[in-house]
Order: sequence, then C-alpha cells, then structure tokens
Amino acid sequence: MIEPLDSSVLPPGVRSRFIPDVNGLRMHVLEAGIDQPERPCVLLLHGFPELAYSWRKVMPALAAEGYYVVAPDQRGYGRTTGWDPDYDGDLASFRMMNLVRDVVGLVWALGRRSVRAVAGHDFGSPVAAWCALLRPDIFCSVTLMSAPFAGPPAPGGGGSAADSIHPALAALDRPRKHYQWYYATREANADMMQCRQGVHAFLRAYYHHKSADWPGNRPHRLDGWSAAELARMPAYYIMDRDRTMAETVAPEMPSQQAIDACTWLPDHELRVYSDEYRRTGFQGGLQWYRCRTQGVGCGETEIFHGRTIVVPSMFIAGAMDWGVYQNPGALETMQRDACSRMSDCHLLDGAGHWVQQEQPEQVARLLLTFLCR
Repeated sequence: MIEPLDSSVLPPGVRSRFIPDVNGLRMHVLEAGIDQPERPCVLLLHGFPELAYSWRKVMPALAAEGYYVVAPDQRGYGRTTGWDPDYDGDLASFRMMNLVRDVVGLVWALGRRSVRAVAGHDFGSPVAAWCALLRPDIFCSVTLMSAPFAGPPAPGGGGSAADSIHPALAALDRPRKHYQWYYATREANADMMQCRQGVHAFLRAYYHHKSADWPGNRPHRLDGWSAAELARMPAYYIMDRDRTMAETVAPEMPSQQAIDACTWLPDHELRVYSDEYRRTGFQGGLQWYRCRTQGVGCGETEIFHGRTIVVPSMFIAGAMDWGVYQNPGALETMQRDACSRMSDCHLLDGAGHWVQQEQPEQVARLLLTFLCR
C-alpha cells in the first residue's frame, strides 16, 4: 500500500496522511494547522495536471493565521486510490456531481459539518463552485482561481455549440484542435506518458509554457466562440491539429539556466509531480475532461439552471493566464449572474496559470483578507 508523501518534500507544518472511506476513496490529503481541532477549516482543490502539493506554498500562511487547511489529491490524482484508472472503466464516477460528493464526504470524514471556505484552481474551480452552489450550508464561502464559473447549464443545451467548433478549427489555414477534446481521446495519456522527452521534461515545458515566465502569454478577451477567435490563444489551448500535447510544449522547453532560476518551481519540487505522474499516469485527470466534453452528468447539473452561488465569493487569476478568457464571456457572466455576492476579482501581475505557485504570498494575502470579512 502506498505511503504518505515523505516529510522532506513538504514545508514545515504541513503533513501528509490518508483518510479512508471518502465516497469509496482512500483519500490522500495534505494538512496544516493541525494543533488546534477547533480551528475553522479551509479546503483547497487542485486542477490538472496538479496535486494537493500545488497548495504547499499557501497552506503554511493560512495555518499561521489560525486556520486548519486541507488539500486533497482529488479523484484520479496522486496518492488517492479507489478510482478506476481504465479508459474504458467507470467514467461516470468522474462526473461533476460525484466530484462534489467526494468533497462533501471529505468534510464529513474530517468530523466537520461546515467549512469556512473552499477554494479551487483550474479544474478544481468548478468543483469548488458547485460545492458552494449546491451546499451553501456546508461551504460558507468560495474562491475560484483561473477558471471562471458561468453557472449551471441550461436544460437541453447539450454541447452542440461547442462540438460544432471542431470542423471550423480543422479548416483554418493552420489546422487546429481544442485541447479539451484532445485530452478526451484514448491516445492522450500514452502521448504524455511515452513522450520522447520523458514525463519530467514534459511537465517542465508544460508548466513553463502556461506561466508568466513564457513571454508569449499576453491574454485578452475574445469576441466569441468562433474558430478565428479561439485560434488567437496559444497552442497549449488551441493545438495544431496533428500534434500531441507533448509535441506542442516541447519547443518551449526552458533552458537549463532558466530552470535553475525558476524559484516558483525548482526542479526538486517538479520532481514530486513527475514521480507521481510516472506512477499513476494522467488518465485519472483526463477522465474529468472526458466527462466535460461528452456531457457525462450534464443532465444532473441542468436541474440547477438559474440557481446562483449565494455565499461570499472571490476570483483570483494570473494577469498572464489565458484560462481567464478561454471560454468567451464566462468571466463577465460569473461576476454578473453566477455569483450573487462576488466581492473581488483579482488578476495578479507576475503570474500565469499557476497563480498559487507563481505568486503564493499574494494569493495567501488575498485569501486571508477575504476570510476575515
């Protein structure tokens, strides 16, 4: 049976342990502020291709101000077990409502009936949003990072508008494809696991390409969901049609000098990610994309169309993060309609997509200010 993360890779005051029987999972969590059981709890949810470890730089600061902080490896990731790793396996277990059930189950397993806040980054953002929307009695506030939440889909919306974009992307002078639908293919996991440069170098290039360190990240609003507009985004979002993701990011591999100078993700920290993904593969996280692109569980979420997040909410992203704009209009819809009490929307200088890793001090400060209101 797999062991907790070695304490040598964790900041002082952060520990790794397992919590059994969380909606069928043996869930691996990182936690900080464990010395006082009565502390208010903050949950932190990661995205792809990340881990609970992605919150390592934020957790100590929150714990130092009196919070009990918990970051799980979510279903399909890291040291959490009990999920189906087979492409042809139980895909429905990765649908959004079951991911929310995982988080609710974690709250109960921690002996809590509510938490002060839930925060989610990247694909963790919609999970956090749905937690707050469905159970405001449990999740007393929510912070969304990098991925705006536009609210529950309309009944009968299906995915026709999104699906129809693919022929138009392929017909561009430079034929393209959308990364989320690529991630839903059977080949995507093997493409990354067996790539020429190896998993460690692939992740280095991927994280670099989407960070503020890559000079090509100059995001802006898009006029709409059209092939011409989407193609203005970098190739890690709108890929060249005949390239894998590993082939897409390989030309952007930073130099050894740049790697040595990367303070937000030094190589020994990246090694934690690459060791985990070499062991588990990427398919667990890719199942989330399959559910999204194939509409698995969409009917369940349509029931809540028109319902809003009524607890206090905040949005944080990097100023150099294209994720803010990849779904045209979502940022505005989130602020105007989906979140009834959104008080803040922060785009942080010096950060791309990995905002809580690139600018952890700023993220921690914003979270603490928000939590004290």
